[in-house]
Parts: sequence; structure tokens; C-alpha cells
Amino acid sequence: MVPFYWMVISALKDNTEIFARPIQWWPRSMRWENFGTAMNYPGFPFLRLLWNSVYYSGTVTVGTVISCAAVGYGFARLRFPGRDLLFILTVATLMIPPIVTFIPTYVIFKNVNLLGTYAPLIIPNCLGNAFFIFLMRQFFKGLPWELSEAAKVDGAGELRIFWQIMLPLVRSALMVVAVFTFLYTWHDFFGPLIYLSDVSQYPLSLGLFAFRAQRTTEWALLMAASTLATAPLVVLFFFTQRYFLGGIAMTGIKG
Repeated sequence: MVPFYWMVISALKDNTEIFARPIQWWPRSMRWENFGTAMNYPGFPFLRLLWNSVYYSGTVTVGTVISCAAVGYGFARLRFPGRDLLFILTVATLMIPPIVTFIPTYVIFKNVNLLGTYAPLIIPNCLGNAFFIFLMRQFFKGLPWELSEAAKVDGAGELRIFWQIMLPLVRSALMVVAVFTFLYTWHDFFGPLIYLSDVSQYPLSLGLFAFRAQRTTEWALLMAASTLATAPLVVLFFFTQRYFLGGIAMTGIKG
């Protein structure tokens, strides 16, 4: 909590107070104007960067939740040749460092002229995450088979069973996947650094770096911008903590 506290308090100081010795744990006067100045700082279009982060994180989150839930359901509830082998291969990809795939992925998107867009960032992330697929599979496996069998007797197809019966029963797991995906994507720095070149396309994670690189670093304004960038995540956690903590607890007892 100390780094978070220091970030917020530094956002309310001026530069001299931030580096004062001895350390000042409380500002002499609250400089609330730092937040407005940071949002309107030349070369730092905060609202545009905020929208980029919301768009990037939201799109990837929705795509990841849908794809991981669908694939996890298939591994857990459907019977087809090679299912277990395919699942093992999927989980085995967790041993491959993500950085290894950056160059071939970059070359692929370069050949189809999609560099400088969000496509290289969104498409691969929406195709599923091995850990979240494993997590969803474990949740679906814990549901009684009688539910599916009763629905089939009533004439429900596999898609309807998945969408209307199974998904509501794993809501906590879906929230865990959504929250972790949103957090990871919101903080993603390396991907946007590789694929995006226009400042107007930057998410906040990369925009804050560009803010720091401009001329002399205004540390108070940088801390104010960082606080504003963190605020949506704090709000998200407060609204989802019931599902989030419940999902964490349930994950620990899934076989």
C-alpha cells in the first residue's frame, strides 16, 4: 500500500515537496489543480488515451471470456476423438514464454498490413488463454451431468445448454477471467509499444511513458496522471470484488 499511497500523495504536491528531505508524508497544501493540469498537458491527450485503454481492454476482455468459456466447455463437456491430447497440448503452451511468439506474430501482421492498428493486439488475445481455458474447464467439469442430460431430453441443443444453463452457473469463474484479463490488458506496455506508432492510438500505459519522456519530467503531474489511470481499476475492483473473491475461493477447491 505504501507505493500506492506515495503515488496519490505525490499527485497533490509540487516537485520540490516530492524530493524534500526528510520525506514529507503529507503535503503542506493540497494541489488539486495537478489533476486538471495533467489532463490538459500539451502532447498528452489524456481523455483520448483513456478511451484507447477502455476500448483495448474491454474488447480483449469480452473476446477472452467468450473464447475461453467456449473452449473450456468443449474440453469439459463434449466427447470427441483426441480431446484429452488436445487439452494437454493447450496447457503445454503455458511453458512457452510469450516473448518467443512476438517476432513471428509481428511478421504475420506486417505481411497483412495491420501494423499501426489494434488488430495485432486484439485478435491473438481473443483467441483464448491456456490458463483461463484450464480454469473454465475445471469449473465446467464440476457441474452435474444431469443438468445437460435433462436439457437434452427437453430438446435443447448443445449451444443452448452452454449459453442458457452452463454459463450462468460459472458466473464467478467468468468474472475472475474478466477481471484478470482487464487488469493485464490495461497495464499492457510491450504490445502497444511494438505495434502502435501514433500517439493518438496509445493506451494510458504507453501514454504515461511518453509523458515522462517529454522534456523535463514533471513528477507531480506524472503522479497525478498515474493516479487518474489507476482510478478505473479501483472502481472496477469495488464493483466486482464479490464475484472476484468468490471465484478465487471456488478455484481453490476445484478438482
